[in-house]
Amino acid sequence: MTFHDGLRVVHAHGDRITVTEPATGVELLSYVYRPEAAWEAPKPYLHPVRTLAGDVVTDYRPNDHRWHKGLQLTASHLSGQNLWGGNSYVHGEGYLPIPERVGSMAHAGFDEVVSDGDRVVIAERLTWHPFGGELWADEERRIEVHDVDTEAGSWALTWTSAITNRRDEPLLFGSPTTAGREMAGYTGLFWRGPRAFREGRIIGPDAEGPELMGGQAPWLAYSGEHDGTDGHATLVFVHAPENDHTGAEGAHPAHWFVRNEPFAAVAPSWAFFDELALAPGDTLTRRYRVVVADGAWEREEIAKYLEAHPW
Repeated sequence: MTFHDGLRVVHAHGDRITVTEPATGVELLSYVYRPEAAWEAPKPYLHPVRTLAGDVVTDYRPNDHRWHKGLQLTASHLSGQNLWGGNSYVHGEGYLPIPERVGSMAHAGFDEVVSDGDRVVIAERLTWHPFGGELWADEERRIEVHDVDTEAGSWALTWTSAITNRRDEPLLFGSPTTAGREMAGYTGLFWRGPRAFREGRIIGPDAEGPELMGGQAPWLAYSGEHDGTDGHATLVFVHAPENDHTGAEGAHPAHWFVRNEPFAAVAPSWAFFDELALAPGDTLTRRYRVVVADGAWEREEIAKYLEAHPW
């Protein structure tokens, strides 16, 4: 185990990395990278994630979708494989148990796990595999914890993933919507909120509510009320401007997947309506920020925060 001044990092090798804020003593997150059940498409994930007040804002293996685990990078449809977990969507037949389609994202090693007191960096290498175990992609992932503000009750993490196609043919990123199911374009970075956040408030820059599903905006926020303790928490999801405009795959703008019924979920999908084709040897890079705040933030408060914390 490794300790640092300021933000504290504890690495239980082979299992997880935890980050603790020293002033409050709150464990802000655990990054879990140990392998889990094959049916759930094993992959690293963040859970639990907590506010500075210590309230948990992620869910883990809920009984409706055992493969939903906190905040994780997913690929629901990838060249005929399912790196999301559980049943696979087949147009005209619905969701079917097809174990031979369920793949994995495997931890390969850490290049850096450090804290300078104000910022934590977790830099990891991963490999992506179909059910058969072949190497389909390499990923370089960087998760940073930063901008901890105990007075405002907020902190942020930035998630950057660069996925390189190692096949000799294109990797096709899709979603249930690209496969024929309307308004179910989930894939990419995916957050599952706690049960208490069901029917929570969904806020965008110019509108709010579940009708933001499938829309485009630089950010989207979700506010929910806790069970067990009084009060609310707000998570603000932001995708970097270059996500829409750069990369060898060309312009492929993000669309928001968001639900507050029957559960809380947010994903800045990279293939909501259209497949994204990644040529052999090319790299897909996406960068996201998640702000975790105590309280029910209003649109003006969110906009003010984002203006004060630009990319």
